[in-house]
Amino acid sequence: MTPGERTLVAGVDSSTQSCKVVVRDAATGALVREGRATHPDGTEVHPDHWWRALQEAIEQAGGLADVAAVSVAGQQHGMVCLDESGAVVRPALLWNDTRSAQAALDLIEELGGPEKWADAVGSVPVASFTVTKLRWLAEHEPEHARRTAAVCLPHDWLTWKLAGSPETITTDRGDASGTGYWSPFSGTYRTDLLNRAIGGDPALPRVLGPAEQAGETAAGVRIGPGTGDNMAAALGVGARPGDVVVSIGTSGTAFAVADTPSSDPSGAVAGFADATGRFLPLVCTLNAARVLDATARILGVGPAELSDLALSAPPGADGLVLVPYLEGERTPNRPDATGSVHGLRLGNATPAHLARAAVEGMLCGLADALDALGLRPNRVLLIGGGARSEAVRRIAPAVFGCAVQVPEPGEYVADGAARQAAWLLAGSAEPPEWDAGETVGYQADPIQGLRERYREASA
Repeated sequence: MTPGERTLVAGVDSSTQSCKVVVRDAATGALVREGRATHPDGTEVHPDHWWRALQEAIEQAGGLADVAAVSVAGQQHGMVCLDESGAVVRPALLWNDTRSAQAALDLIEELGGPEKWADAVGSVPVASFTVTKLRWLAEHEPEHARRTAAVCLPHDWLTWKLAGSPETITTDRGDASGTGYWSPFSGTYRTDLLNRAIGGDPALPRVLGPAEQAGETAAGVRIGPGTGDNMAAALGVGARPGDVVVSIGTSGTAFAVADTPSSDPSGAVAGFADATGRFLPLVCTLNAARVLDATARILGVGPAELSDLALSAPPGADGLVLVPYLEGERTPNRPDATGSVHGLRLGNATPAHLARAAVEGMLCGLADALDALGLRPNRVLLIGGGARSEAVRRIAPAVFGCAVQVPEPGEYVADGAARQAAWLLAGSAEPPEWDAGETVGYQADPIQGLRERYREASA
């Protein structure tokens, strides 16, 4: 390397809707270039679509020829089943596929109740979790279950493909903790729970340490362990112990960086691990930014116009309440629920009131998630595509009942993966410190009676 030449790293965010690639300076985190490609819609997708999108996004980002390391973050929980030859058995069931809701209830009962699951793996299964999808597969597609020789997650599969499909598939503790058969307490797989779900013992990925190498590309680019999207977002935004992050993407999440594992028998809080060796208690809602997209579509406006409409209506939308369960819901666990509008009167039957009710309803769901964590955070960071809305930023503190800080817009998941790649190169005990940029603070008086009206409407 010549004097003054910088080392570059790449981070990948393979999300539900798209694949993003960022290339950053390993020392400073400065963005050099980026690329993006779309994924198909739906709740099941053949992994080949992810691979094609990754290649397209890498090409748009200028390739990896000058990159020293790359790491992949991916949507959590997705079930990727492989046969003995490494071929995909069936399209992957994604986290937002709720057909395994009954399987989740059955597994909870069979083990002896939610407390048993919380004690075993830190989380109580819901339809999102991989373990429930494996039970669904065994019950509804037994021929596919019998063909399944190995099970992995979306980020595991992409990492494996980047490494040239070696004999061993790898994962990390963060993403493994969302399967329902890996324990954050012991740091080991619970193969008894896996066997209970699918009735067999398929091979599982080797769990790597936070900065352990997963392999190399054909061109010699080092590959980091990768992680789940929420764990990468925590890395990308620079979250520290004591912080709570509220992310408004396809799903909504509220999560905290913690030094000790958590266990919630109510099932509201998932006791995940993070990507640094710590833990990431997390509450997830299925309905977040898409609630705003759907409302904008109903009103025939774009995102900016929806924001302006929402801010033009009075706080509380004159009693109009939107319950945002448009795709069922995970928290609370109501996979068959639908959205609804309450309190509609002549006086609030306007586009502005509906826009306001949509923003407030979505944020009320996230406020419930924030409350479920049971923490007094040092700071609340608001991130994700939904946080780009001025209405969301201004209304959030009024719904949450506390000030929020909004970092500079960015691809936090891809950024976190890139930071992990830089950590792999550094070989240090902690990830490198990157400048997270400026945050903008927002605060507002609570909206009187809104949370109560929302609870009544969503009961």
